[in-house]
Amino acid sequence: MKIAVVGAAGMVGSRVVSEAARRGHDLVAVFRTARPAALPPGVIVVEGDATDADHMSRQFEGVDAIVAATRPAAGHEDTIVGITTALLDAAAQTRTRILVVGGAGPLQNPQDPDRLVVDSPEYVPREWRAVAAASSAQLDACRAHRADWVYLSPPAVLEPGHRTGQYRRGGATLIAGADGTSLISAEDLAVAVVDELENPREDRHFTVGY
Repeated sequence: MKIAVVGAAGMVGSRVVSEAARRGHDLVAVFRTARPAALPPGVIVVEGDATDADHMSRQFEGVDAIVAATRPAAGHEDTIVGITTALLDAAAQTRTRILVVGGAGPLQNPQDPDRLVVDSPEYVPREWRAVAAASSAQLDACRAHRADWVYLSPPAVLEPGHRTGQYRRGGATLIAGADGTSLISAEDLAVAVVDELENPREDRHFTVGY
C-alpha cells in the first residue's frame, strides 16, 4: 500500500511513517516547514501546504490512503477546520480514503454519556480546551464532507512513549481505565492508524486507548 502522511514531521505523523514503513508500505511524507529529521529508507519526502487543495491533490495521485496528522500551534486552533477541509477536498479529488487524526473533544464522557469530553474538566483542563473544541468542529467538517474519511479520536492524554502493539478500540466514547486515566503512547496510536488502513472497519469515528 502507498500511504501519504501529512504532518510527517509531527509527533503522530512521524510515528505513523515509521510504523507503516516497518510493515513494508510505501510512504510519501508531506511536511510544510519542519523537514522530518530521520526517515526510513525509501520514503519520498514532499514539501506541501496542507491548505492548498489543488497542490495536495497532485501529491495524492497514485496513493492508496492518506493520513492527516496535522496539529495547529497554540493560539492557531481556529485554523484546524480550514486545513482539514482542504485535505478532504484533495482526497475527494483523487478518490482516496483519508484517515484524520483528530482530538478527544468530540468523544462522549464514559461516566456521563450526555456530556462530551470537551466539556469535561477532569479530562480536558482549561489550557487544552481550545484545541479540544477545535477538534469537535473538525469532526463536524468531516461529517459534512463528501470525501471517504474516517476520524480517529485519541484518548485524553497522547504523548511519546513505547510501542507495545496493544490497545483497546472503541466507538464514540472515551476509553479510560478503572482509575479514570485515559491515555496511549504516540507509538501505539500509530499502530492503530496503520491497522485501520490495512483493515478498514465500518465506523467512521473511533477511538483507542489502553
